[in-house]
Amino acid sequence: MEVSDIKEKILKLVYSKNKSDFDEKPKTRRVFVVYNPRSSKAIHVRESVIKPLQEVSGVMFGKYEVKPTDVDDNAAELAKILEDGDIVITAGGDGTATIGLNGCMLSGKDVRFAAVPFGNFNDMARTLNKASGQELYPLEAKIDGVHYRYAACYFTIGMFAESTEIFDSDKTRKKLQKGNKKISFSIWTLMKWFFKNKKRVFIPSFKIDSTIKIYDKNGVFQNRVKSLDEAETKGVSDYLAVNGLTVAKMMKGGKNYYSHKTDFLSTTKKLNRLYRLVPFMAKSILCKIPAQVTVEDVITFPNYGDVEIQAEGEYKRFEHIGKIVISKSEKSLKIL
Repeated sequence: MEVSDIKEKILKLVYSKNKSDFDEKPKTRRVFVVYNPRSSKAIHVRESVIKPLQEVSGVMFGKYEVKPTDVDDNAAELAKILEDGDIVITAGGDGTATIGLNGCMLSGKDVRFAAVPFGNFNDMARTLNKASGQELYPLEAKIDGVHYRYAACYFTIGMFAESTEIFDSDKTRKKLQKGNKKISFSIWTLMKWFFKNKKRVFIPSFKIDSTIKIYDKNGVFQNRVKSLDEAETKGVSDYLAVNGLTVAKMMKGGKNYYSHKTDFLSTTKKLNRLYRLVPFMAKSILCKIPAQVTVEDVITFPNYGDVEIQAEGEYKRFEHIGKIVISKSEKSLKIL
């Protein structure tokens, strides 16, 4: 979303006389910009986002500077300062947007959220722009019964999740920061990583119970539980849950699942062989990710195990876990 559009939307909210949550007189609202002051693009954020928004009349302006800890710590800190009526704007890549999304959701407050893209992939900004003026229902991951994180666009587990680490290397980051690199650079970087790591086991032995939706030609659906045991999931390298428009900028998510209260796409695949990976990527890039409409996925590790989970490019490795549950959050988030 362009900053000029954000300014216009803020002014409409602040000076509206026709909405039940606003007074007849101009009501002062708080606007927070979330950004990383250590980012190579921080100076552009200050000039093109912070300064213009500071000029908006009728609002109190504030900044949340991302701390050098991690996504979850920053989201928790942001949540503490939010109040009903606040507007949160993130200016950065998907990592910064993830902090904003999770901060808004964890706050439990009635806030509005938007993202200005300054990253390499900007999946969340792309989805939020499409969802402007709507309510977004993010995915939620729970690990061993405890909330882990919200994701507007996607979660991945396994090979795709671990491959994300390559974009955090100093060498790759420097190349990405030298102007606008084409998507071919990202694909080439990932393929080199793939050939080095394809023989690894990315997900420990697991079984999965998926509550899926089966639609007939008239649009009528039935919920069915599809189960795969440990023998059937042997060799699976990846699990994907998709809620947004794109995954890593390249792969298409399909319909607007982000606005649905229960539905998302999910799939398990054996993608650590080139003859399987290439057709999957071709379908995902040219059409949409080949996956099923799902309401809930319960992934169980009978012998417990170590696994990497990624959401919007932000990854974390967990040790000795028994169960991961992926579903839509019961709470929605208003998008500016």
